[in-house]
Amino acid sequence: MDEDGIHTLRARARAIFDAGVAAADPGRAVAGWLARGELAPPGPGGRAVVIAVGKAALRMAEAAQATLGPVETLVVTNYENAVPHPGMTVLAAGHPVPDANGAAAAQEVLARLSRAGEANHVLALVSGGGSALLPAPADDISLADKAEVNRLLLASGAGIEEMNLVRQNLSRLKGGGFVRAASPARVTALILSDVVGDDLRVIASGPTVAPIGGRDAARAALRARGLWDRLPDAVQRHLSAPEPEATPMPAARNVLVGSNALSVAAMVAAGAVAHPHPLVGDVADAAAEVLEAALALQPGQALAFGGETTVTLRGHGLGGRNQELALRVALAAAGRGLSGNWAFLAGGSDGRDGPTEAAGGLVDAGTAGRIAAAGLDPAALLADNDSNRALAAAGDLVITGATGTNVADLAVFVRAGT
Repeated sequence: MDEDGIHTLRARARAIFDAGVAAADPGRAVAGWLARGELAPPGPGGRAVVIAVGKAALRMAEAAQATLGPVETLVVTNYENAVPHPGMTVLAAGHPVPDANGAAAAQEVLARLSRAGEANHVLALVSGGGSALLPAPADDISLADKAEVNRLLLASGAGIEEMNLVRQNLSRLKGGGFVRAASPARVTALILSDVVGDDLRVIASGPTVAPIGGRDAARAALRARGLWDRLPDAVQRHLSAPEPEATPMPAARNVLVGSNALSVAAMVAAGAVAHPHPLVGDVADAAAEVLEAALALQPGQALAFGGETTVTLRGHGLGGRNQELALRVALAAAGRGLSGNWAFLAGGSDGRDGPTEAAGGLVDAGTAGRIAAAGLDPAALLADNDSNRALAAAGDLVITGATGTNVADLAVFVRAGT
């Protein structure tokens, strides 16, 4: 095997991935929109209030302050991205599983919104991760109940739309709850999408837009996943109660300022061609799709993917959807005898894949052999959802640290030239 050639391919894959992450810079996205002068000023005697929520919250808030000047600003973000900042209140909370700090942060958000008068203008800066970071359980549900529902959904392989449909029906902030709490203040939301297709109802569980569906839809989704009988009793009772009386949704302006598709476009500008559609659904199916596309690549070509897959947990190992996707592609390529040198990187744009410090995996034609040389059985590790251990043994984990943004997942396959 040409080790120098493999190193070059891996470096190219990483450079293309990094270009996609850079294109999702949340500060640039917010500053660019605000520079257009479309944000209406507060009414007479009113003030502007900035509330930023999500993995990209801090950078979005920094850009807002740089443009608007000193303004009341509350930031709620994950622990990895939370650092003190002059002129802001920065709160850190748990992700992907909600915790007590998140519940306290949600109470602070609700308190500030309740103080917003009719003349005030609330600028909501929304990014992926906001759903778990702001748990505001309905009055008859505990934080422990919500955390257990979150855990069950994550382990079931449920897609983000299913997960957020359920979350919205258990929350006071999600599914438009933010706007209702702010009323009568005006709300403008700048949104960085981590959702394939950019459905604003799904991003961070849609705090500033109408909900995906009601309790009937949430019950149906949970039953279809076989989760209903495993839910806490309080959650079953809440979702089985009659729908609350419908009231008109207060108006809000929602603006999409960044997305997965824009990052894929940046990867194309960095020398790749775009796969015709996002990678979604079960990670095993996505790996098969990647391999089929790779087999059709011409020598020297790179193929860029966006999307977000799901993993159904059947084992007890450690990993995430991107690490498992990378490992599956490596093993499938070895099994199919993909000729020549190649490299494949799959990573989360936020720098974190599952409950690990890795963003994802960067594999090549030698990955399976390196895992075996370490005395491990890669197929057995995959069956145990232990992709992190397998990739660590191969030296194939991608560690970026927290990137400060979140536009779902990015991947790139590179084939060697002739």
